Amino acid sequence: MNKPSSFLSRHTLGYVAILVATLALAIGLGWTSLGAQIDNDAYDVMFRLHPPAAFNPHCIILAIDDATFNSMGGVGGYRAMWTKAFEQIKRANPKAIALDVVLSDPWKDPAEDQRLSQAMQAIPNLVLATHWDNDSGRWEDPLPIFRQHAAAIGHDGADELSADGVTREIPLEERTAGERHWSLALEAFRLAKGAPILESPNDLQIGSEIIPAARSGSIGRPLRILYTRQPIPSVSLKDLADNPQLAARFNGQVVFIGVTSISATYDRVATPYGQGRIPGVEVHAQLFETLERGKFLTDASNLLVLGLCVLVAALAGLIFAFLSGWPAYTVAGALLVAAPIVPFLFFRQGIVFPFSAPFASAWLTAIAAASYQHFVVRRALRVAETERQHYQQAIHFVTHEMRTPLTAIQGSSELMGRYNLSEEKRKQIAEMINQESKRLARMIQTFLDVERLSDGQMELKGEVFEVREIVEACVARARTLAERKNIRIVTEPLDGTLEGDRELMEYAIYNLLTNAVKYSPPDTQITVSCSLVSGHLRLSVQDQGIGMDAKELRQIFRKFYRTKRAEASGEAGTGIGLSIVEQIVQHHGGKMEVTSQPGQGSCFTVVFAVSSRNPLAHARGSEPRPSEPRP
Repeated sequence: MNKPSSFLSRHTLGYVAILVATLALAIGLGWTSLGAQIDNDAYDVMFRLHPPAAFNPHCIILAIDDATFNSMGGVGGYRAMWTKAFEQIKRANPKAIALDVVLSDPWKDPAEDQRLSQAMQAIPNLVLATHWDNDSGRWEDPLPIFRQHAAAIGHDGADELSADGVTREIPLEERTAGERHWSLALEAFRLAKGAPILESPNDLQIGSEIIPAARSGSIGRPLRILYTRQPIPSVSLKDLADNPQLAARFNGQVVFIGVTSISATYDRVATPYGQGRIPGVEVHAQLFETLERGKFLTDASNLLVLGLCVLVAALAGLIFAFLSGWPAYTVAGALLVAAPIVPFLFFRQGIVFPFSAPFASAWLTAIAAASYQHFVVRRALRVAETERQHYQQAIHFVTHEMRTPLTAIQGSSELMGRYNLSEEKRKQIAEMINQESKRLARMIQTFLDVERLSDGQMELKGEVFEVREIVEACVARARTLAERKNIRIVTEPLDGTLEGDRELMEYAIYNLLTNAVKYSPPDTQITVSCSLVSGHLRLSVQDQGIGMDAKELRQIFRKFYRTKRAEASGEAGTGIGLSIVEQIVQHHGGKMEVTSQPGQGSCFTVVFAVSSRNPLAHARGSEPRPSEPRP
């Protein structure tokens, strides 16, 4: 009764263990560099599928484009370009001006620096850029001559965080041991709003706007940029110089001044749209617009990611635990399709959910669950098939082995009912019926014992008995069969003692004797002997029957194998008697040996080793006794 529940428990625990292991593997894959790259690629795809909505921009770029760069002196004219830019736009009353250029080195002509400084005067909300140089280990701050006019200094970091060159986020702060700077766009946003930055571990607040940028280790409050498909409005400095009336476009706007010329700057980065690169000044302007709109993309919490992965794994496990065949694979297919859709649904709600972990969790756990259940089902089918065959074998055994006593009982009862027998003959027949019925009962018990022994549900008895006793009992029972064919059963010296299950051993020897009678021609002899040879007790049953060739000898103990001698003799049989004999002998620690040649008979020998460590067979010293031939 405990075996099914025990199997179920082991099956359930194994199933859960496989799911947990594959879930852990899937989550681990999400933390690898490959998983991170898959997450980034999936983010880019989702970004393109669901870009930010169109908007009215709140900033504008004053661009040093190719035309400006070429017409205003190239690299040598940079100071003049910045001076011209400030002179042109400060009269337009912009909200703030952010210069995406690091003015950390003095110009070759000090007069140029003086003119630029004068152009910066009277600009109320001027943001200048600083840059952290990893090589020198210092901040490249604006020169004092320029810094005196700045309302804020913001860092220009834009593309340092991405391993694949795609700028998806910008740190809103960069911090060193002694100095901290907010980003250029954040400082411009703060000045435009006219409110201070209030910070907490999880967010920033400027005025009424909450910016979900939490501290994240060495990365200073990263914030994802909501790039728009349409570029930030831009005016070329050359066009502004040629048409001063264009300055009206800067009125009330936040102005970002920077180099957009392809030949003049290396500061160009890729975006999730994957369509070329944009200049760094536009990245800062896009970040400003992200802050201005007040709608942000936030990363899902680790707990939420773990919860979804566990849910996916649990669903995969339940699908294959309660369903099978095409329904299971159909529902599992729906789960695999849903797994990559869930991150996109979260994305539409402004939550960036990693793609690789839930996707891998769905696939790996579904494959593991399907494989586990597949093999378990196959195993269950094999067990069921084995049990069915076992049952058939049992039926064959019962019908085969019980035929003889039942025939004797049936024939004797018919004699008693049909003929007027003497009292003495009636007693003899009644005694035979009684003995055969007892024999039938013992046979049934023996069969049950053999079955329990095969299944490991029974221990052998530890009886000690003389070999002569069980051999003589078996010979007496087999004599009736032998007399019908005028076959003599001769017992030679039967020395030795066995320890084990007497009834099972008696069944084995009787089976060997009846087989010898079946496959022996009339007027022949069967010889039974037992002796100690080289430390082994050898009990042999030798006949003068049909015999077998070497090929048959290799299969003689296989269940349901019927030998050629059975076909030649016309004897019916199931081919399981010898297989049961071998089982009994092996469970007693012995082995079977067979020698035979076609036309020269066969000799079946049961061999037990005699040793102090294995006292299943014992030799007893006794004087040899002459055989007593029996007709």
